[in-house]
Amino acid sequence: MSSQVSPAAPAKAGTREWLGLAVLALPTLLLALDQSVLFLALPHLAESLHPTGTQTLWIMDIYGFMIAGFLVTMGTLGDRIGRRKLLLIGAAFVGASSLLAAYSTSAEMLIASRALLGVAAATLMPSTLALISNMFQDPGQRGRAIAVWASCFMGGTALGPMIGGVMLDQFWWGSVFLLGVPVMITLLVAGPVLLPEYRDPDAGRLDLFSVALSLATILPVIFGLKEIARYGWQPLPLLVIAAGVAVGAVFVRRQTRLAHPLLDLRLFRSGAFTSSLLVLMLAMATMGGSYLFITGFLQMVEGLSPTAAGLWMVPSALASIVAALIAPGLTKRLPMGVVIGSGLALTTVGYLLVAFVDPVGGLPLLITGFVIAFFGTGPIGALGTNLVVSSAPPEKGGSAASLSETSGEFGVSLGVAAFGSLGTALYRGDITVPQGVPAEHAETVRGGMEGAIVAAQELPADLRDQVLAAAREAYTAGLNVVGVVCATLIAVTAVLAVTLLRKVGGTPPAQDDPAASHEESVPARS
Repeated sequence: MSSQVSPAAPAKAGTREWLGLAVLALPTLLLALDQSVLFLALPHLAESLHPTGTQTLWIMDIYGFMIAGFLVTMGTLGDRIGRRKLLLIGAAFVGASSLLAAYSTSAEMLIASRALLGVAAATLMPSTLALISNMFQDPGQRGRAIAVWASCFMGGTALGPMIGGVMLDQFWWGSVFLLGVPVMITLLVAGPVLLPEYRDPDAGRLDLFSVALSLATILPVIFGLKEIARYGWQPLPLLVIAAGVAVGAVFVRRQTRLAHPLLDLRLFRSGAFTSSLLVLMLAMATMGGSYLFITGFLQMVEGLSPTAAGLWMVPSALASIVAALIAPGLTKRLPMGVVIGSGLALTTVGYLLVAFVDPVGGLPLLITGFVIAFFGTGPIGALGTNLVVSSAPPEKGGSAASLSETSGEFGVSLGVAAFGSLGTALYRGDITVPQGVPAEHAETVRGGMEGAIVAAQELPADLRDQVLAAAREAYTAGLNVVGVVCATLIAVTAVLAVTLLRKVGGTPPAQDDPAASHEESVPARS
């Protein structure tokens, strides 16, 4: 263990901590892999399981929604029972859920297994981030460690298409979910050796009623927003959202009265903490929504194989990794809000380029725009996360980490739902089915680009070419509009970042009290 030092001079991390960071990178990579490979596997799912349009959206969304719903609970649970312990329990359940998803035989079974996988995955992220915060007490080292941690998301995004593309070309669609099994086995073996245990001895019991209230707040609101995005402003989804908000008010009121709340609302008293969560959520919403459309364009409009599509996505992921790693150094000279806001301004330019992509010959412009957009979002992933975690006291590390992850996961999932529904509506409004297409096939063509490809295979050659050309035009028109919407949202987010974080300097200061004084620290055994 490190020697005792004064709070003014936090202990430097050693070899054990940096090796431990490598172990903590494994679940981070896995979650990014799970999401990125599913984008590529979607056309294969459509051919094998024949999901409806609604089922397709739930297959895509339910994983992230369940993560968002359970992150707060799991972050607080880790503070209570031990962050390493929860991490290892979660790893075992993620491995089992991955097997269930891989061998799903229906769309309903895949949705259910993805939901279970999301609950299990919710145990991983707050534990990894909170452990990093405890292991790296020095502010500079902690900033670099969190930048590496954030870069793992993009690393998974880069590796996912390549690995997943190869597997989809060689095996069945379910093979992509098997990637999680060896990763979790490695974590289960190395975690007890390299990771210390941290827990808050004064955390109190977990309030199960608050857990139920948190789920009854998040999930109805998400469901209502999905339904509004898909079908318009109907009475039922509005009532569902209102019910979720009402339960949320009860949840907040309960937290203010509990001695040991599930969610410590005092964390939101920090302006930097709250502002970082908001900016992170908005940035991730555009990233999730645009990623869905761009991977679809590569495979369905350009006609690329999963492997080729995955390779074309690598440059954007690498750009984001580079930006995340250099961002902490920039904050030594510039305020954090300026660094984040400047990056998001660059992202706006990237999305505007996407708005001018054509269905024929548009690949170079699409990739250029996406690389620029991802490079610009790199700093918020590293700096925003570090700011959120560093603004919380050490004993609340799990709660702060869970809120950081909740904002990001909720943003991505909401972006996929909102932009996916927007794109579907735009496609249906723009598609013109050629004369001569049978009625049953025409309805399938109008349903979406995936359906158009399936229906075209059963048509004569001349009609097939006409249907595919019309579908490509409609899909690309939707992509262009999504690019404009993303650019607008990111431009607003950039202004918010500069305004709300204008007083935040470089690396956040260390906590006055070291973690050891607040938490029970059990070093890992050799």
